[in-house]
Amino acid sequence: MRTLCVSTLILFLVFPLAIQGQKREPLTQAQADQIADAGGSPPDRIKLYVKFLDERAEVIRGLTNRAASAARSRRLDDELQTFTALMDELASNLDEYGGRKADLRPALKPLNILRALAGDSGFAISRKEAIESGEDLDDQAKRLLEEQTTYFNAHKDQTGQERTEPQ
Repeated sequence: MRTLCVSTLILFLVFPLAIQGQKREPLTQAQADQIADAGGSPPDRIKLYVKFLDERAEVIRGLTNRAASAARSRRLDDELQTFTALMDELASNLDEYGGRKADLRPALKPLNILRALAGDSGFAISRKEAIESGEDLDDQAKRLLEEQTTYFNAHKDQTGQERTEPQ
């Protein structure tokens, strides 16, 4: 009996930690392959992330137009979490490539973040996180675009470069 109680207690302590340790993978295998293929071209990678964000945003918009249900709320919650993880991936890439002075301006201009989304208690936290992450990404992209415009106006000979290594 005592062994059963200890085993049950361990299960209740370990299982939540295992779930928390799982990292959400925002890309499908095909998308990850496309990103890997574009690995040597920072602007191409950014364009792919923007494309994948747009595709995910369309799925979310489509779900919001459906009748409210528990299944819809769960799916929206999952889609919003994946969307947020994808925005975080893009933000990491912007940090990486922006510091290398790769010309990302053409890739940043079409960035269109999901700004408004009707609320529902089934996905309220995911909605809030997605909107905050989107605002952060938008601010980061605007700042980077401004910095790059200033830099490349002063260094016209380096316009359009795709640096993969820091210079």
